[in-house]
Amino acid sequence: MIAAVVLTYDARDGMLAACLAALAQHGSPDLNVIVVDNGTASRALPADVRAGVAVIETGRNLGYAGGMNAGIDRALADGAAAVIVLNDDVVVQPGWLPPLIAELARDATIGAVQPKLVYPGTPRLINSLGVRLGRDGAGTDVGMGDADDPRQIASHDIELFTGGAVMLRREFIEQVGRFDPRYFLYYEDVDLGLRGRRLGWTYRCVPASCVVHEGGATASKVGGRTAYLRERNRLWILLRYRPGGDIARGLWLSVRRVRWAPRLVHLRALAAGLGAAPRLLLARRRDR
Repeated sequence: MIAAVVLTYDARDGMLAACLAALAQHGSPDLNVIVVDNGTASRALPADVRAGVAVIETGRNLGYAGGMNAGIDRALADGAAAVIVLNDDVVVQPGWLPPLIAELARDATIGAVQPKLVYPGTPRLINSLGVRLGRDGAGTDVGMGDADDPRQIASHDIELFTGGAVMLRREFIEQVGRFDPRYFLYYEDVDLGLRGRRLGWTYRCVPASCVVHEGGATASKVGGRTAYLRERNRLWILLRYRPGGDIARGLWLSVRRVRWAPRLVHLRALAAGLGAAPRLLLARRRDR
């Protein structure tokens, strides 16, 4: 059995329903769908959305990391051999599931397989073919904004994966652990991927599997915290994983950003990033 965990927080009318309808139409009898209602503020999930899926209500917004962890825990308890995590603004396309299953089964060292994520509309543009980490600690989606070529379907290694849509092997989760809830939103997928790579796991992108991802639909509800979380969490990644030269480069970027609006947000993020340095540097020593 494979589980798909869909995280939602005040999803716009029709968005979550479209996500779940596509899973029902293009899934399989072995696919169990779990919806994590991450503290929806405006209204309860309607009955038609709840039909045919398991619903977990967190009661408050636990962030992407905490909300997904609740769904992952339920999936593993139900016996899932793999867990697909999906944002609620993702609509899977016909034939998306078998290539992911086949790729994960190909090699036991593959911890995660990511589909091709594309933006809605035409011409079709790439949203993500994986994630790469820059020397300043910033994670960027591979291929973002490029024109999609549907003929390019060969699977390939990737440095890291996006949490917007990815299938995780059960053994990977059990060894590496869950998303770190301290990140709340942004870079929790990068952190999980880096922890996994240190333990020898590899990741693949499977372009033969395609999903449409609107992008930023849920994050837009976080409001002014978005810039703060992105900047703070980038610093956490730097301090936890990157070499000294990259840390210096990334910190200098944060110092320069204090001169840009919103200045107070950037200053708070810099302080919070440096404030976690003892914990993160201790974790580095333990890695060695």
